Amino acid sequence: MVSLKRMAAVAAVSLVGLSACAGTDSGSSAVPGAATSGGNDLLAGAPVAAATDILPGSTMEKIKKRGELIVGGSLDAPLLSQQNPVTGEIEGFDADMGKALAKYIIGEPKVKIVNAASETREALLSNGTVDVVLQTYTITPERAEQVAFAGPYYSSGLTIAVKKGATGITKPEDLNGKTVIAGANTPAIPAIKKLAPQAEIVTFGSDPECMQALKQDRGVAYVQDETLLIANAQKDPSIQIIGSPFTSDPYGIGLKHGDEQFKKFVNDWLVKIQGDGLWQKTWKNSLGTVVQGEAPTPPQIGSVPGS
Repeated sequence: MVSLKRMAAVAAVSLVGLSACAGTDSGSSAVPGAATSGGNDLLAGAPVAAATDILPGSTMEKIKKRGELIVGGSLDAPLLSQQNPVTGEIEGFDADMGKALAKYIIGEPKVKIVNAASETREALLSNGTVDVVLQTYTITPERAEQVAFAGPYYSSGLTIAVKKGATGITKPEDLNGKTVIAGANTPAIPAIKKLAPQAEIVTFGSDPECMQALKQDRGVAYVQDETLLIANAQKDPSIQIIGSPFTSDPYGIGLKHGDEQFKKFVNDWLVKIQGDGLWQKTWKNSLGTVVQGEAPTPPQIGSVPGS
């Protein structure tokens, strides 16, 4: 899968918003932004935890007394967590999820962002610099030896892009007998061979080359990680994404290892927002603006090793 993490300095900024990480590595630190108002409609009906759920001496109580949720994340992930250059608003799926979690604990969507690098997230959690990491943080058993994971809260994976208006492709099996574009030495190649063994695969060395090939009709479809294709579709309206991912890359909310109390609290919150439709509305408001169809079924909490 394409790496969606980045290098960043441990810098922080108080915002009524949140950034989660997805994209290429970057050395930039957190960027100051104004108090945000976008997403208020989405968050107006977001739940707030009962007082009895904020247990004495718990991480939740510490966060509520502090008055803000401290999150490891970033500011430049399109459709996931990106700072609007005009308003300073942090926009996207992960950003709104973070705001909703802050509201659940505190009663208001108040967040402080600490820019985190892929190699520093575990340390930031273990030393208490951040309360959570919301940064397209894939759950693995190896990582779960160092941190706790709530979730999974979202599952990415390989999906299909076509030129806007193209017909006849709704699922991977429809690629049989067609010329399909894939990045050289990427997981897309074995995935296509498995699900569409009669497809002719043409490969290119980079994502921009693959995108150009699709637009030049050198293949009828391009198979790549969904999050990367979403970013491409946002920049280039001549392509569209078909369906949901057909492989799985489960994202979890990183927590301090051993804090089972906080893990249960966050998992209970995830179940609540999945059940009341807030998760689905959050998806439609961000990723769903470029992915066709209804919101996908949220992943089952605790359904993958390490969660």
